Amino acid sequence: MLRIFVRSVRVRQARPCQPQKRTIFGWGSSKETPPAQAPPPKPPQTPPAAKPGSQSAVGGSGAVKEPTSKVINNKPTIPGVKHIVAVASGKGGVGKSTVAVNLAMALMQHDLRVGLLDADIYGPSIPLMLNLEGIKPQVNENKMLVPLQNFGVKCMSMGFLVPADAPTIWRGPMVMGAIDQMLRQVEWGDLDIMVVDLPPGTGDAQLTLTQRAPLSGAVIVSTPQDVALIDTRRGLNMFKTVNVPILGVVENMSYFECPCGQQFDIFGRGGAKKTAEKMGADFLGEIPIVKEIREYSDQGKPITVALPDSSTAKSYRSIAQQVIQKLESQKNQAAGPTIIME
Repeated sequence: MLRIFVRSVRVRQARPCQPQKRTIFGWGSSKETPPAQAPPPKPPQTPPAAKPGSQSAVGGSGAVKEPTSKVINNKPTIPGVKHIVAVASGKGGVGKSTVAVNLAMALMQHDLRVGLLDADIYGPSIPLMLNLEGIKPQVNENKMLVPLQNFGVKCMSMGFLVPADAPTIWRGPMVMGAIDQMLRQVEWGDLDIMVVDLPPGTGDAQLTLTQRAPLSGAVIVSTPQDVALIDTRRGLNMFKTVNVPILGVVENMSYFECPCGQQFDIFGRGGAKKTAEKMGADFLGEIPIVKEIREYSDQGKPITVALPDSSTAKSYRSIAQQVIQKLESQKNQAAGPTIIME
């Protein structure tokens, strides 16, 4: 005879998870306390009439005051910042941060007020490239971080807030929160353009920026070789998917410029230009491999500042000029046609 034994199992009801609010940085925050039991509802009371000449958050007609920050495409703007330009790459090792720093300097040399946000959380390099290592930003009376400044460009980086050799072992939500705080809890002031150095790839940082900030456009950096161009196409398609305008593609390390005057195509040449044309994006220019770019970057002085009359610095200023023209073109298209009555 086959006997079947049934064991009774007690099922404990799962306790609902209480959401906790976490902050990435310490400024402007307080410790959370467990929620107390809700008191019994009070009967509705008629608000007292406002005294003549007094002001409140609600006007006489009942309309709520307008918020201080504007909203573009359901994304709140950063007060005082006119344009946000992302510098991105499909993969690492293509010189994206070098291009971002020199682009910011070239824009500043076009008499613009420029800020630089180092959103590369896992590998911040802006402190070294701008000679700002070891300097901590201050917190003002409004509990806002004051960005550091060098060569006339305001900048903020995770490298200012953590030790230089400390790894940033964060999951996606913490990365997204850090980028959002560096965007909105920093006293950027009035800027014509904010350049954002994104981490390589198409992950949480890119998604955060495209969802929470009104990007005016993106500059894609690539090297000429096919291995890099595969990921460049992915990056272009990502920005197109989230409706961010592609300002153009920059081919970095396009060729090696020998001191003797000869040029050697170490990684090939023209691949980024062909990819841009194939995908309907503009090609902004070539940046060669020259020893001075590496030397001055390691010294904390971008080549556009150290050697402003060099051919490389002129190439960066040409790219910056094209970016300015594209942003102006967007502004004119948004304004619409002008009707002239004669």
